[in-house]
Amino acid sequence: MKPRIIVCGLGRTGYKIFKLLGQQGADVVGISDRPMPGERKDDIIIGNLRSATTLIAAGIREAQSIVLANNDDGLNLAILTQARVLNPRIRIINRLFNETLGDRLDTTLRDHVSMSAPALAAPTFAFAALGNKAIGQLQLFDRTWPIHEEIVDENHPWLYRPLSALWDNRSRMLIYYLPATGEFDLITAMEEGKQLQVGDRLIIGTQPKTRSNRRLRPRKLLKVLSNFRQFGHYGRSVTLVSIALLATIFMATLTYTFVNFHTSLVDAFYFSVGMITGAGGKEEVAENGPEGIKIFTAIMMIVGAGVVGICYALINDFILGSRIRQFWDAARVPSRYHYIVCGLGELGLYVIEQFVEQGYEVVAIESNPSNRLLNAARSLGVPVILEDARLANALKAANIDTADALIAATNIDTINVEISLCARGLRPNLPVIVRNQDPEFSLAVQQVFGFETVLCPNELATPAFAAAALGGKILGNGMTDDLLWVALATLITSEHPFYGKTIREAAKEADFVPLYVNAEGRSVQGWDLLDVQLLTGYTVYLTIPATRLDQLWRTPSPEFILTVTGALSLNE
Repeated sequence: MKPRIIVCGLGRTGYKIFKLLGQQGADVVGISDRPMPGERKDDIIIGNLRSATTLIAAGIREAQSIVLANNDDGLNLAILTQARVLNPRIRIINRLFNETLGDRLDTTLRDHVSMSAPALAAPTFAFAALGNKAIGQLQLFDRTWPIHEEIVDENHPWLYRPLSALWDNRSRMLIYYLPATGEFDLITAMEEGKQLQVGDRLIIGTQPKTRSNRRLRPRKLLKVLSNFRQFGHYGRSVTLVSIALLATIFMATLTYTFVNFHTSLVDAFYFSVGMITGAGGKEEVAENGPEGIKIFTAIMMIVGAGVVGICYALINDFILGSRIRQFWDAARVPSRYHYIVCGLGELGLYVIEQFVEQGYEVVAIESNPSNRLLNAARSLGVPVILEDARLANALKAANIDTADALIAATNIDTINVEISLCARGLRPNLPVIVRNQDPEFSLAVQQVFGFETVLCPNELATPAFAAAALGGKILGNGMTDDLLWVALATLITSEHPFYGKTIREAAKEADFVPLYVNAEGRSVQGWDLLDVQLLTGYTVYLTIPATRLDQLWRTPSPEFILTVTGALSLNE
């Protein structure tokens, strides 16, 4: 019998999770605070989400998992505590915006998994900006691999090529195979020598290419030096006042020297500086002079006091305030081949982390100088321009003319569209990736405005919540033809249904695609993988339809490790 899963909070994201689990054949019940037209009453419990009565009516005492899908962290926390009181063993999938709180809950509570839609969606945004049309990511060998779909047409280079020729390549992972005609699992198709035909589809993970930071280091100093022209924007007022102060001192020095030729240039300069700054010294230069010099000195004292005061104030603001940080950030803006991220919210920061991890240069534009994530971005070595990205000057300061792509990642859809249109006005051929909160309008926005990609983080992350509810620690998921896939690692024990079988036999029986196996401290991949006999202690990394996970549910939970190593989003 399949375990019951409760989805608490049927907003836009929660309702999609609920429907997705139902499509996979899971025993799922939803809890909503309002009626849901078109749904059976047996499937939806209406009531106070945090009420014990409502949770009991949903079957909390017998449920295996509960998904807290509300967009209110406080409400999710309240439901969490009530659920754990009623069922101490229940597995909790918690949608949290507060990442720090989520980490602490994961550490403190057993079987608690906090998930963030921005964190799950960020790799897809980054890969889209890199131009490889990635539809997801796969975590393998401590690296994030982009996932893409290959549709074989009449001009495709793989047409009539045997599937087996694509298998034994360590820089490529075959994830899924959809033949245009017939039904074949990948392993059977390879054994029978199937060739790719027009209309066949392949889901493939490719090893990521990382830029070498070592070759970029010599360019960093040159970049800072070449960008010192930015000083004119951030330090213009300080420069002008400083020049005025020096001019005043220079004029006073020459005046005292020409009026009294017995006064040395050094003494005149010393007196001028002391007189203007108020420090004093060499007063006899003015005292022994004519009355005109004394009047001139008095005027210089008044003018000097004003200039010095303004100069001190500006220098103090420049050094101790934010100006020096803005100047330094502006001086480090990459000159070319970089990526511009507009909006330093959670999604923007996660996207930046993806770029930095792969060795790419990136610059952020953020309009709020009090943004709590500014220091986090700067700690990654990323320059931040504190400007409104909707203004052409801000985009020009980020060197948009030589950038590789722009990601509009603010929390407001209209602002993202405005930023993208401004960017396209400055550079029509610039690849633009746009965040949109409403998945129903994402495709329309992309078609109307001609943006490369318009993505909805919640839409990308929703299958991950559904997959996590099915068991284990889920880091990703996949959708193809309305079928949910998960990539996982399963530990083989003597009680495991795969024990004693070869991977070839188990894959055909369970309809999964093996990725690689850890056997006796070594990783096995390629053709050798299929003949490995699964023994106690081996760990098999694979992708499997969620509808087939019931083959693993019957395995005792202490002996089953479910760790997602991939993330796909094939329903875009």
